[in-house]
Amino acid sequence: MELNSVLLTAGGSIGFFKLVNCGVSKLPIPETACRNAWKWRNICTSFTHSLITGIWAVLCFFVHPQMAEDLIGTHSVFSHTLVSVSIGYFIYDFLDMVLNQKMILSWELLFHHTVVISCFGIAVLTGRYVGFAVVALLVEINSVFLHLRQILRMANLAEGNLYRINSMVNLGTYVVFRINTLAWMTRWLVLNRDNIPLFSYTAGSVGLAIMTAMNIVLFYRLLRSDFLKSSTPTPTDCKESRGQGEGKKET
Repeated sequence: MELNSVLLTAGGSIGFFKLVNCGVSKLPIPETACRNAWKWRNICTSFTHSLITGIWAVLCFFVHPQMAEDLIGTHSVFSHTLVSVSIGYFIYDFLDMVLNQKMILSWELLFHHTVVISCFGIAVLTGRYVGFAVVALLVEINSVFLHLRQILRMANLAEGNLYRINSMVNLGTYVVFRINTLAWMTRWLVLNRDNIPLFSYTAGSVGLAIMTAMNIVLFYRLLRSDFLKSSTPTPTDCKESRGQGEGKKET
């Protein structure tokens, strides 16, 4: 894809997720979420992104299985478009947080988005490592349940069977699609360091180190909140900051 196509795709993605956000604002909002309507819209928009890109990332390897054998130079237009769309989403979400949330509450996610946009940008602009970026987007499979968790909490549905089932699925997919994926990506990067230019290798290594640290912290928070605490969740849980990383996809 040419630069113009990348910019058009990313720009279209920004517009699409803005429309999703506006669409959510037209739907009924649970009473317990009304105190923070912006956060409700934002998480629902993030849930939409995770659902779309999680499925899309899996399909990329079915449509073009050769990419699994060469994550550096082999990719399809389908895969390249996925990464460009995700860049657009992260840019949109970055701006949404800057305009609507205090920096002290969102700095972790703003930093995360900056790293992701930079790494994905290198992939789409150079036409290399697109397969590696698609592997990174497999974590969105877990993000579906991570976002659903926050939606249920904001809707004051954190005591039912649905929440408990989602918590278990969330933890399982967290290990499989988030921790294992990051570990595999780190191993792949080390094994292929001789085939990767120093700049790209450094950017990838720093990005993975940051993502790994953030996800370890988030995993502990999830364990503590859903499995290690016996106290009953209250509506005040809705005030949890997205800056803590809960309910947000890590890539």
